[in-house]
Amino acid sequence: MRVITFGEKTLVMGIINVTPDSFYAEGRSLDREKAVECALKFVESGADVVDIGGVSTRPGSEGIDLKEELERVIPVVDEVRKKSDVLVSVDTYRPEVARHAIEIGADIINDISGLSFNNGLENVVANFGAHIVLMHLRGKPADMQEHAEYVDVVKQVSEELDISIAKALLAGIDKSKIIIDPGIGFAKLAEHNLTLLKHLPILKQKGYPVLVGLSRKSFIGAFTGLETKERLTPTIAANAISIFQGADIIRVHDVVEAVITAKISDALKTAQ
Repeated sequence: MRVITFGEKTLVMGIINVTPDSFYAEGRSLDREKAVECALKFVESGADVVDIGGVSTRPGSEGIDLKEELERVIPVVDEVRKKSDVLVSVDTYRPEVARHAIEIGADIINDISGLSFNNGLENVVANFGAHIVLMHLRGKPADMQEHAEYVDVVKQVSEELDISIAKALLAGIDKSKIIIDPGIGFAKLAEHNLTLLKHLPILKQKGYPVLVGLSRKSFIGAFTGLETKERLTPTIAANAISIFQGADIIRVHDVVEAVITAKISDALKTAQ
């Protein structure tokens, strides 16, 4: 497994949704060739990671069966790996998908459940020595917004991420392979997302790289009144702020703009 270096620059992760129903129409395609083409275009545009997923996890979404997820994801991972040495992440919570993906070259498993589905995913990741993103989530995508109740959202998300981290470490996943994600938009109300972004340095204190995925999400619409297709500008602003707050990876639909955002944000962070 490759070693991923964090801290030298903000990494940009481009989203490839091999789905018919992800919330942002421009970023989804069930066509294998189009998905691969999109991934390679992201690489040309400066993406450090491409994140390939076959199951929509937008609020209220229902899952698909294992066979269908494998058929959507694995051929795309295989083609991207054959044509590029870019870091490949697979957005899945299923151990079977993770195993197949890692066997053909995936570097990262992006688990929206933060190992909360208790299906043995951590053992697969540990056995292969892959990296894992542990995202904060309550419930499942179909019902997660019913669990968006917090007394202190930063404290509770932090504590619940600690449970995910402990599971990963207990399974034998090396500390250096763990990335944490506050789960912006997942079991959160709009104001919770802002609070988490404002207090991101508290999560950074855990000593793990932090991934932030806020691209075009509904909380941006809640505060701007903009529809999904109109949310690029506020997404850029929020990503820049996230980088200043300590984000190590930004997960985005719009790679060109994100790469520029990361470059200027990194330059300003390191300026004298």
